[in-house]
Amino acid sequence: MAGVRTGGVSTVTAVTGHAEAAHARHSPAARVEDHPRKPSRWAGPLDRLRTTPGRIRVGVALVVLVAVGLGIAIAAVSGGLSSGFTAIGNHDAPLVEQSNALYQSANDMDAQVANVLLTGNDPSLASDRSQDLSIYASDRANAEVDLQQVTVAAAADPAAQQAVKQVMNALGQYEAFAADAILVNQTGADQPGRPSAATLGYFQQATNLMADTLLPAVQNLTTANNTSLTASYNQNRSSATTGQVLALALGIILIGVLAGLQLFLTRRYHRLVNPLLAVATVVALGLTAAAAIQFSAQSNHLYVAKVEAFNSIQALTQAEATSYDANADESRYLVDPPYAPQYQDDFLTLSQDIAGVGNVTIFQYDAALAKEIGAYQANNAHVEFTGYLGTEFGNITFTGERAAAQKTLLAYQVYERDDRVLRAMAKTNLDGAIAYDIGTSPDQSDGAFNAYTAALGSVIQINEDAFTQAIAGGHSTGSGWNGVIPAIAVIVIAGLAVAGTRRRIAEYR
Repeated sequence: MAGVRTGGVSTVTAVTGHAEAAHARHSPAARVEDHPRKPSRWAGPLDRLRTTPGRIRVGVALVVLVAVGLGIAIAAVSGGLSSGFTAIGNHDAPLVEQSNALYQSANDMDAQVANVLLTGNDPSLASDRSQDLSIYASDRANAEVDLQQVTVAAAADPAAQQAVKQVMNALGQYEAFAADAILVNQTGADQPGRPSAATLGYFQQATNLMADTLLPAVQNLTTANNTSLTASYNQNRSSATTGQVLALALGIILIGVLAGLQLFLTRRYHRLVNPLLAVATVVALGLTAAAAIQFSAQSNHLYVAKVEAFNSIQALTQAEATSYDANADESRYLVDPPYAPQYQDDFLTLSQDIAGVGNVTIFQYDAALAKEIGAYQANNAHVEFTGYLGTEFGNITFTGERAAAQKTLLAYQVYERDDRVLRAMAKTNLDGAIAYDIGTSPDQSDGAFNAYTAALGSVIQINEDAFTQAIAGGHSTGSGWNGVIPAIAVIVIAGLAVAGTRRRIAEYR
């Protein structure tokens, strides 16, 4: 039957055309994304990005870019922390300790000069005089070594350099006055504890220079060094926190990009998982978690080194240096009667710096200290005494530290009690007081002082060992993270991303 024409086109033809069009719309050939087809070479860049291979390439590029950024961030922060541990452990902390040691050596120099003058020319005290001179020479050598090391380390710090110059000048002048005092004392007719006016004149100039110029300059040096250490610690702790946040942020972005690329491929190719991309995601997750944990560990090592260990080291070494100053005041008290009341007041002030017990006189100090010690022994959380030892007892952290600190406190208490014995003896028996002051047997003043400083040294050593371990732990924890580990992880992630999508992209060529 002939087809009916409608507008010049037969009905059969029209029906056939509609059927073919409908078939074409639903045929697999019409679904471009399911049938690879190379984009026209005339297609623009944006058109290419809208295609499946273009989108895959963009995803892979983002994975590589974020992975590289994560690796660089981890390596940079880790490198900075490694340098920070080196600076704190090998420069900043030793510099503070050296300046404290210089303070101690300078004080003991003056104590030994006073002890030499106490012996006079008495033949029976010749061995004591020889020992005091030997200790003075040793202290002077130690002070000069400490000063040389501090001078080198302070080369880049203007404030420290100025303090070093003051110390150098004052130390030279002090040694000259001390040498004159010793020479006049030994060549004259000075009796034990009764130096001549000429000897006293040189000694007073020496000890005044020590108190007014040399020790304040050393203290300024210690303060400058401690400020530098604290700044270094704060900077590195901040870097560790920043690194942790940055690693987590970039890691989450990287994992998100990998997950997005995986989801895109799943939807396009109806496959549940791309194995290589899944492995890349696991590696990215591991890198992110490990970096965050590593930065947290670095931050903890810094805290242990500075707060738990070095804060105690600083307080204890200052207590040690101050104790040597106080011990020198005992000898000054005996050798220089006109200024004895001043030296007694100075001794009390220094005692309060070591273990503060409130507003008491020197003869009330022992009872007040005993009360505070009793309260602490009844309850270790009850630390009412202040000063350097109070700081230490508020920061006890490490194994064996509490027992060592308690032993030190009790030894200090014995030394303080012996001081009152010495002062009482000096009023009626100067020769006996001198022998008691410079005597080193356990029942004499210097013997008690040596026992106390030995106990103090053991607490310092516990904290120094902990400090060294924390610094070593920081280096060990960060080993490899400033280059090797992040680089390998980034290469693996990028390689897996490229390999996992290569076949999909190749289908479009």
